[in-house]
Amino acid sequence: MSSKRKAEVLPEEQIDEIVIAQAEDDEAWEEPIQVQRIVPTTMPVPPELASRAAFFARLHQELSVEDWLRRIIQERIDFEEAAFAELKRAIAAKSNA
Repeated sequence: MSSKRKAEVLPEEQIDEIVIAQAEDDEAWEEPIQVQRIVPTTMPVPPELASRAAFFARLHQELSVEDWLRRIIQERIDFEEAAFAELKRAIAAKSNA
């Protein structure tokens, strides 16, 4: 049998009382953490391009155009990064020769 105990579930009112009682006690709290919200970027797409993208998303049996576009963009970025890295290596090799 497991020796682990389940965490006691406290009623919301009791949690509120504990938090209020410890609000001014800095020792009762962990160090604050920083969280950055990721703001999604939007980009307008001309209707004809959106229609063509929807066609290919259906053709590739994607659940949504957004998923298909996300995958295509990720593939293209991976390709561009690899090409850029290869170009940097080629330039470095030429400069060392």
